[in-house]
Amino acid sequence: MAEKYIIVTGGVLSGIGKGVVSASIGRLLKELGLKVNSLKIDPYLNVDAGTMNPNQHGEVFVTEDGYEADLDLGHYERFLGIEMKSFNNMTAGQVYKYVIEKEREGKYLGATVQMVPHVTERIKERIEEIDTEVLLIEIGGTVGDIEGEIFLEAVRELSFEKGRENFMFIHVTFVPYLHVTNEFKTKPTQQSVQLLRRIGIQPDMLLVRTEKEIDLSSLEKVALFGGVPLEYVVNLPDLANVYEVPEMLYEKNIHALITSKLNLDTSKEVGVLSWKCPKTFKNLKIAMICKYLGTDDAYKSIMESVFLSGAKRPDLINSEELEEMNEEEIKILLSKYEGIIIPGGFGARGIEGKIKAIKYARENNVPLLGICLGMQLMVIEYARNVFGYKEANSTEFDENTPYPVIDLMEEQKKMLNLGGTMRLGAQNIEILPNTKLHEIYGGKNSVFERHRHRYEVNYKEFDNMFEKGKNTPNKLSISAMTDFVEAIELSSHPFYIGIQYHPEFKTKVGDPHPIFKAFIEAIEQNK
Repeated sequence: MAEKYIIVTGGVLSGIGKGVVSASIGRLLKELGLKVNSLKIDPYLNVDAGTMNPNQHGEVFVTEDGYEADLDLGHYERFLGIEMKSFNNMTAGQVYKYVIEKEREGKYLGATVQMVPHVTERIKERIEEIDTEVLLIEIGGTVGDIEGEIFLEAVRELSFEKGRENFMFIHVTFVPYLHVTNEFKTKPTQQSVQLLRRIGIQPDMLLVRTEKEIDLSSLEKVALFGGVPLEYVVNLPDLANVYEVPEMLYEKNIHALITSKLNLDTSKEVGVLSWKCPKTFKNLKIAMICKYLGTDDAYKSIMESVFLSGAKRPDLINSEELEEMNEEEIKILLSKYEGIIIPGGFGARGIEGKIKAIKYARENNVPLLGICLGMQLMVIEYARNVFGYKEANSTEFDENTPYPVIDLMEEQKKMLNLGGTMRLGAQNIEILPNTKLHEIYGGKNSVFERHRHRYEVNYKEFDNMFEKGKNTPNKLSISAMTDFVEAIELSSHPFYIGIQYHPEFKTKVGDPHPIFKAFIEAIEQNK
């Protein structure tokens, strides 16, 4: 159970940065010596984010304990520097599923099961399961969304049960700038705050998002109509990158406003933030060969891992377009890039384009990092073009391939449901000596890494393609193992590493995953 609660809601528009704001506030409070944790509430009916399309919702973030979460948990983990768990995310699907199952078991003793009190009680129970000094609760969506109302009611009830003095409501809202009349329009924000107040919640702070710095008179209007003291109306204009947000909020003294409102006893003053995000970036051109291009967030953790390693975020290249190109056209396109990433994914769409990019990188000594599906495609490409298994494939894409070098994991063949049934979460991996991967991990013989996959390298049937920990010409070197092949590499190549797991989920601000750091260093050395 938490001692103090900060509730972050959103208004006017979704996607204006509630997650980044919440994570940034949490980081500032952590710098003050407070124990901070977070809870992201997603009002959608999915039980978790595992079955959601990245084109619509962005990436699925995998926690250490194998939970498939909304990408906002990635912000919290990177900013706070603590590992998120399944209890850090609550969805409406989880809540309703629990209540209905309890009703079917007769646990409500014949009562008529209702939104209030039964659903709200379950929401409050989940909130109180997290033990910390300060709990940041971000409620997804915007005030006024039908699906979010029950969560707002639950936190309103909780604030009176636990004492209003232990709760701080921060409303993040957007004030658009109308270029036609050259003025900020505060009316949408006024209406958003009124909606919140009708629910029974009076915000304690309004965090006003804008394209550029807002004028004082507009802030005064927001304060007046929102019923919030002017000093608690804080402007956050657009910044060059999200890692500047904690510094800007610190400059605006938001940590002092929060600690004052909640009467928090802090053990130290924040002199200089111990915030080690990169300020300068290496002039490197990296391409990521993608199939989910519906949103910028589909590969969020990989993009941020590259960025936090000191390089500019990769350019996204549509793998389906590569499928239509011949080798010369691909060479012309990819020759502009000094490094290539093949990320994870599912389904046959765009796969042949990714394989063409892998072949180009292997034959032209371009540093290549393959992640999850990316590693599997590196194996397929090698089988086809080095071993001569021209029809080699994964049974995910061709069930009848004569050379199934990638196949469904044995235990997955019994699975009927898709949600939450993959190999998920952190697994202990053996890193084989005398490999580049062993060097990258600083000589460690085992590490824990997070997984999210159903298919594996068919090592038993095609062991002639591999050598364990050995650098044998014309064979792929296996550099990490569990019961499965976890990583492959080519020693003769500047950087040719494929990994079955997802290192991007373990990157933190000031501590990017060593594989990304090694990838960036290899690109620099190869220039």
